[in-house]
Amino acid sequence: MVLFSDRTEAGRALASQLAKLDLPAPLVLALPRGGVPVAVAVARELNAPLDLLLVRKIGVPWQPELAVAAIVDGQQPELVVDEETRQAAGVDQAYIDAEAKVQLQEIERRRRAYLGERLPLSVQGRTAIVVDDGIATGTSMRAALQALRRRNPAAIVLAVPVAPRETIQALRRQVDQVVCLAQPEPFYAVGMHYRDFHQIEDAEVIAALSAMSKTP
Repeated sequence: MVLFSDRTEAGRALASQLAKLDLPAPLVLALPRGGVPVAVAVARELNAPLDLLLVRKIGVPWQPELAVAAIVDGQQPELVVDEETRQAAGVDQAYIDAEAKVQLQEIERRRRAYLGERLPLSVQGRTAIVVDDGIATGTSMRAALQALRRRNPAAIVLAVPVAPRETIQALRRQVDQVVCLAQPEPFYAVGMHYRDFHQIEDAEVIAALSAMSKTP
């Protein structure tokens, strides 16, 4: 089993593979919060700018970690529903719509906390490298990629340390290239592939973004 010491090590390992692709005009986009330390390492190694893709998972009411939908920030917020999970769990659309409003409020809070008044970097004409610390069902990532495509990047590269093989295969249709270091079968949880998989708090995200902004 592939085991990373922490998210920073995973980011450096990703960067070494991404560097081989010689991607033109790269822009690294992190999914907060867990994706930020990974993306910081990638951005530093590639000498690329870093920005955020703000997306929130909507969990099944009695199992919040199981995503039934996800919503992404933007002028037109993107809501993606996992119909298979929704039907299997018996979750109705009214619940999803109500939770989407709650999660959009959290996205707005995070945007202000992390970025202040800074506007998102333009992805137009750039290679957008979308980074997270791992993927399970892929619902949040699918929403993020769908919203990102509307911003007209030249290309989208999905870069994650670990994810299930079937999830990666499903997401390939939404991107131009994929870099995934481990696709274990069977897949149990992202955290099993890290020695240190502590919960990332707002303060750690803010500190990482601040440090990146001061990097020459």
